[in-house]
Amino acid sequence: MLSNNRRTHFVAAWAVALMMLAAPLAALAQTQVVMPKNKYDVNDDVKLGQQAAQQAEQQLPVLRDDTVENYVESVGRRLVNAIPPQFQHPQFQYRFRVIDARDINAFALPGGPMYVNRGMIEAARNEGEMAGVMAHEISHVALRHATAQATETQKFQIGSVLGQIAGAVIGGVPGAVIGTASQIGFGAGALKYSRKYETQADILGAQIMARAGYDPRDLANMFRTIEGQGGGARGPEWMSSHPNPGNRYQRINQEAAMLRVSNANRDTREFAQIQARLRGQPRARSMEEIARSGQRYPQDTRYPDGGDNRYPSGARVGYPSTRLRAYQGSFFRLGVPENWRELGGQNNSVTFAPDGAYSQQGEFTHGMMVGVAPAQSRDLRGASDEFLRGLLQGGNSYLRPQSRGYQRASIGGRSALAMPLAGRSPLTGQNENVVVYTTQLRDGSVFYVVTVAPQSDYNSFSRAFANVLGSIQLND
Repeated sequence: MLSNNRRTHFVAAWAVALMMLAAPLAALAQTQVVMPKNKYDVNDDVKLGQQAAQQAEQQLPVLRDDTVENYVESVGRRLVNAIPPQFQHPQFQYRFRVIDARDINAFALPGGPMYVNRGMIEAARNEGEMAGVMAHEISHVALRHATAQATETQKFQIGSVLGQIAGAVIGGVPGAVIGTASQIGFGAGALKYSRKYETQADILGAQIMARAGYDPRDLANMFRTIEGQGGGARGPEWMSSHPNPGNRYQRINQEAAMLRVSNANRDTREFAQIQARLRGQPRARSMEEIARSGQRYPQDTRYPDGGDNRYPSGARVGYPSTRLRAYQGSFFRLGVPENWRELGGQNNSVTFAPDGAYSQQGEFTHGMMVGVAPAQSRDLRGASDEFLRGLLQGGNSYLRPQSRGYQRASIGGRSALAMPLAGRSPLTGQNENVVVYTTQLRDGSVFYVVTVAPQSDYNSFSRAFANVLGSIQLND
C-alpha cells in the first residue's frame, strides 16, 4: 500500500509521462550538430556560389511567375530565419528561384543561392514536405558542406582547388546542360555529398523545420514521396546527388520526437493555390529535354556575352539602348534601339527585338512588330477591328483586351488607335503586356505597330516603345 507521499510522487510521474505522450514533438534533447572542419574562408563559399548561380541561370529555365517565386521566397526566408545562431553566416545571401522543369529536384549553392524544380513543388503533398527539402538544402549551405568536403579530399591548396569545387557544386543538374561550361565553373559531374553530410543535413534540416513552425516528420515523409514519384530507370534525380545514409526515414522521425515545433504552421491553403497555379501552366519540360535542346526556354534564344542586366525571370535580356538606328521599310521609316536585331522583314512585317528575346520561328518576348496588313473596311475603327481579330487568333488567343474601347494615338502625324492587351504567355508562363497601334495608309490598308514585353519588364521598355513610335514616318 502506498503512503500519501509516495502516492503523490507516483501520480506526478504519471502526469509527466502523460504530458510527454500528449506532446509527441516536445523538446527533449535534440542531437548536437557540429560544424565540419573547413580550411576555406566563408567568403570562398560566397564567391563559388555566385559564380555557379550565374552559370545556372544562364542555362536553366527559371520560372517566370512572380506569384510562385514570391511564395517560395517567403517559405525560404522563414527557414533561413530559423537557422541556429551558430550556423548563421552574415556573408551568406540566401535567395530562392524556381526552375521550370518537371523533374523532382532541388539544389543549393555555397553562400545561399537555391533552386527548386517546379516538379518538386507539384510532387509535395503539403507545404511542409516542400519546406523539408528546402531545409535540407539550406543545411548543406549553413554547414558549408561543399568546401568542407573539398577540405577532406584535397590537400588544402586553396588557390588551385576553388575552380575544382566550382566544377562540382551543382548537385543534380544534368551534365549535358552544364558540361560544356566546365572550363568556366562547371564540371559534368555533380557534387554528391557523403552519407555523413547527408545525415547532418537531415538532422539540422529537421531542427530548422521545427524552429520555423513545420513538423519535421514532413521531411521524412518527403523522402518517401520522392522515392514513390521519382520513377525512371535512374530513379529520382534528387536522390542521385543526395544518397540515403541508411535508415533516413527512421532517423528523422527519431529526431522529430525530440523537438518542439515553434508557432506551428497548419494552414496549407496558399500551397494548394500555388500547386493549382503551376498545374494550370503549360507543361514543363524534363531536364533531359532541356539538355537535349541545349536551350533554357522553348525558343532558339540567343544571349549576349556580357552585361549584368538581369530581370526577375532570370533571362539575360539587355535594356533598350537610348541611341536609335534608322530602318527603312516599304512604306515607312523609323528608328530602333541600336541593340535590337531586325527579324523577318518579309511579307510586309518586321520584328525588332533584343538578344535573348526571340526565336528563329518568329516568336519574341520583348520588342516590337511593325507592318502593313490588308483591310476591307475603309474606316479606321473597322479596319482596326479586322486586324485585331486576326491577331488574337491562333498562338495569340491568350491575350485579352484591357480597355472597353480604343484609345486615341498618333503614328507619323496621322490619327491612330491603340488597344492594350494582356495575358499569360505560353512561351514564358509570365504575364505579358501588349499594345496594338493602328492607322490607315492611303490605299486603305492598316499600318500597325505591336509592342510586347513581360509585365514585370514593361516599364523598362516603355520609353523605347515611345521613342520608336515617335520616330515613324509614313511615305505611302
